Amino acid sequence: MSRIGKLPVSVPSGVDVTIDGQTVTVKGPKGQLSHVVAEPIAVGRDEDGSIAVTRPDDQRKSKELHGLSRTLIANLVTGVTDGYEKKLEIVGVGYRVLSKGPTQLEFSLGYSHTITVDAPEGITFNVEAPTRFSVIGIDKQSVGEVAANIRKLRKPEPYKGKGVRYAGEQVRRKVGKAGK
Repeated sequence: MSRIGKLPVSVPSGVDVTIDGQTVTVKGPKGQLSHVVAEPIAVGRDEDGSIAVTRPDDQRKSKELHGLSRTLIANLVTGVTDGYEKKLEIVGVGYRVLSKGPTQLEFSLGYSHTITVDAPEGITFNVEAPTRFSVIGIDKQSVGEVAANIRKLRKPEPYKGKGVRYAGEQVRRKVGKAGK
């Protein structure tokens, strides 16, 4: 049995969960999210109000989807109650970020032009300093995707470590060429 899949998903007070066939809809204080669970997996409610994810058999596909489905539903519940945040930082002389409102950022990353990034639906940006900012939202997948796309604008390079990186990310440094 999947150790993750057999754990029930606890539903805090103030969160409303609706299960309609394979569709799970979660409403909370921060918004509403829904997810369609893959076919062999069944989702139901326990007597204590938590969500139980079960699989019909021990086939490989069912085992693969069991823990995944439980984790995705738990991420929905966490998203509508607490939300998700990815912190990023910029390293490099002259590299900086400017806030053009809660849904738009302007980057100076050493190119001949500035780069403007617009947030998709449900994502906001928070700039703490010219070199530190965060991506905030209720959907874990979209927060991670937006953060990865911003990091992709100028990945941290291994010689000086310049670029956009996640907060706390360790960049493996290389030794430059030896002088004579």
